[in-house]
Amino acid sequence: MFGGGQARITTPRLSGGPPPRAGSAPCPQFLEHALKADPYVVFLLGLGVLILLVSWAPVGLRRMPLSLAILCVALGWAAFGSGLLAFEPDPRTYDTVTERLVELVVIVSLMGAGLKLDRPLSWRGWSSTWRLLAIAMPLTMLATAWLGVAGLGFSLPMAMLLAASIAPTDPVLASDVQVGPPRTGNEDEVRFGLTSEAGLNDALAFPFVHLAIVAAAGGLSSVNDMGAWFAVDVLWKLLAGAGMGYLIGRGLGFLIFHNAKFGLSRVGDGLVSLAATFLAYSLTELMHGYGFLAVFICALTIRAWERDHYFHDELHHFSDLVERLLMMLVLVLFGGALAHGMLDALTVTDIIVGLVILLVVRPVAGMIAMIGSPHPLRERALLAFLGIRGLGTVYYVAYGLNHGDFGVSERLWAIVGFIIAASILIHGVSASPLLIRLAQRRRAAGKAAA
Repeated sequence: MFGGGQARITTPRLSGGPPPRAGSAPCPQFLEHALKADPYVVFLLGLGVLILLVSWAPVGLRRMPLSLAILCVALGWAAFGSGLLAFEPDPRTYDTVTERLVELVVIVSLMGAGLKLDRPLSWRGWSSTWRLLAIAMPLTMLATAWLGVAGLGFSLPMAMLLAASIAPTDPVLASDVQVGPPRTGNEDEVRFGLTSEAGLNDALAFPFVHLAIVAAAGGLSSVNDMGAWFAVDVLWKLLAGAGMGYLIGRGLGFLIFHNAKFGLSRVGDGLVSLAATFLAYSLTELMHGYGFLAVFICALTIRAWERDHYFHDELHHFSDLVERLLMMLVLVLFGGALAHGMLDALTVTDIIVGLVILLVVRPVAGMIAMIGSPHPLRERALLAFLGIRGLGTVYYVAYGLNHGDFGVSERLWAIVGFIIAASILIHGVSASPLLIRLAQRRRAAGKAAA
């Protein structure tokens, strides 16, 4: 896609286009002309299409069983597979670029998720979130790690990396099932639970990515190494992330809302949300805390300041635009990676295990987590089923491979790519119809009760 580093290194062709593959049909004449065009012009063309989709998609796809993510992956597959773009965006080639680009998309998404939550943070009000984080996510990791070893034949460290990477609900691709903009009231239990889970579970996955790195270095047998992992990667990094996010959010909330005359809310510029994202992430990382957690907590803290203030709409709107543009760019690259052989190492067993992880492990773990929940069975089932896997998984795999010695990673990338592509397709087609039907039944029940 755009990162990965242990396979081959390819040199991008700056002009002309890739040579035709053996046995391939000749390019149509218009494609030959396109391949000879200035790559910069082709890039601008693609960027224009992306921006147009950013503007049109929220309206055009509202009632369709289709998601923006599906369109972007298909566009990337077509553009890179046809040879219109003369390089291979492969996650096995550009490892550092993959890690950093996806990291950027995720932190912008986390800010947007926190800013649009209307419900104040509480133990009872967030009960679905706590259940998904404390029960569903650990069960998903345990089952996935076991499948990685027993079903895929992975080493324990690589199975642990797969489990930690695949467990979180993605904050980027879950946007279709998340709550609406702030102050709109579009916050039913399913949407709220998935939004809040996606905001917090990325940070909770990180300690286990680090544990996989420790295991790859042979540190699981050492009490000292395990103690250091728990003290630093669990306790300190989580506390630092939550604490820094709260402090930065309080400081920014004061600057934005406190002074009616000089506060940043008077400027009306949603660009402040991007500043808050970068400040929270970078300052927390400098303190060796989890920046993902800090960004989400910062967003929640800013949202708590004058919760009904109109400026929250501006902050969210700008963050949402940036998130969609970056998400679409990365998904186009992901489609290009699929077109250029990311799934070549996939086996039938890998496909079966991948579908089991996606369609059995997470839904069953989610339903177990919802035992005793006061919410209707239909809502609990949707909370369990709509755990979308996506770009956060790409980030954790790239991070783990960049910081640990896991050996050959071709098959790991293939399985992860398959699970993400399957999730984009399955959840992208089913999410909107399921949520629309749930809303219709809720309204009908309300009318009957009245």
